[in-house]
Amino acid sequence: MKSILYLDTAATSPIYSAVVAEMNNIIKNNYGNPSSIHFQGERARKLLEESRKKIALSINANPEEIYFVSGGTEANNLALQGLAIANPEKKKIIVSAIEHASVLEVCNSLKNWGYQIVKIPVDKSGIIDFNDLEREINGNTLLVSIMHVNNEIGVIQDIEKIGAICKTHKVFFHTDAVQSFGKEKIDVKRMQLSLISASAHKIGGPQGIGFLYVNQNVKISPIIHGGGQERGIRSGTENVSAITGFVKALEITENTSKGRIKKLRDKLIQELKQIGGKINGSLEKRIYNNINVSFSGIDGETAVIFLSERGIYVSTGSACSSRASKESHVLKALGLKEEEIKGSIRLTFGNSIKEKDANFIIKEIDKVVKRLRG
Repeated sequence: MKSILYLDTAATSPIYSAVVAEMNNIIKNNYGNPSSIHFQGERARKLLEESRKKIALSINANPEEIYFVSGGTEANNLALQGLAIANPEKKKIIVSAIEHASVLEVCNSLKNWGYQIVKIPVDKSGIIDFNDLEREINGNTLLVSIMHVNNEIGVIQDIEKIGAICKTHKVFFHTDAVQSFGKEKIDVKRMQLSLISASAHKIGGPQGIGFLYVNQNVKISPIIHGGGQERGIRSGTENVSAITGFVKALEITENTSKGRIKKLRDKLIQELKQIGGKINGSLEKRIYNNINVSFSGIDGETAVIFLSERGIYVSTGSACSSRASKESHVLKALGLKEEEIKGSIRLTFGNSIKEKDANFIIKEIDKVVKRLRG
């Protein structure tokens, strides 16, 4: 059996074996409903609240500000829709031009509710213009939603600076932290954050679980109605095994040697440039495990298939929309030419990558590029 090099952790990451073991233990032994008042229910409730405390501690929040949901998409929907429903007096929302589809599509929906949606452009490195942001904020602005780390190009926005601008103008600030939670330091108080979305399966946790942080002074309304779980904000029986698995994955990720992974990423970037690749997005303000590279004269999707046959799993960008074969709105916002967008691939990796893998990856990408150009 050929070896596998999985370089698509921004889409989803392999679940840690320790997380599986933790979840199996909960499923077998702590299967009670946290809303039940008998012994098994109380045990489940205790695990749930201990997990909430650990998540809250990791971002310097209060436990009662953490709401467990099914993942990043639901968290983003709840943040934007829930805020709009609870605060209908202001009708302007500001986002960046490179937000995830689960933010942009909610904004498209909110237009039907009479909301004005403004997209702040980014420069060629993928960073927003703070002057543009400040100019757009006015008395009718409800929310600024700018993602912390972009899922396609890995660029890190200065959310502390954005938070300071939002506080000055007294507007809510939401960040999609799906790609950064557990990897980059987040402090909700220092960064003046009103809401944060995060997900487990980007950090070695299970799919189908995430959370929304909501500052205690921010009012939101539920978008899923039922039994009133999660203090009435998100109904539905809490997935205790997945939540405990999320916390276990966070503990492992926070103790990962990010410097080693970054060193390998930088090596790959230099060698990709030597074989004709153009790196997309800022090299300095970039998360440690992301490379987005364009090769003119090739088709990125074909390259993904050819590399997959060689046991190297990469992507062309956002897995959430790649099946639709849409042109990347992120790379378009950077000002890339059509052939550069078409010829782009994304490599994102976890802590299993080794130095010996880098040489093999470069060799195989070089072969594929030459074959496609030929």
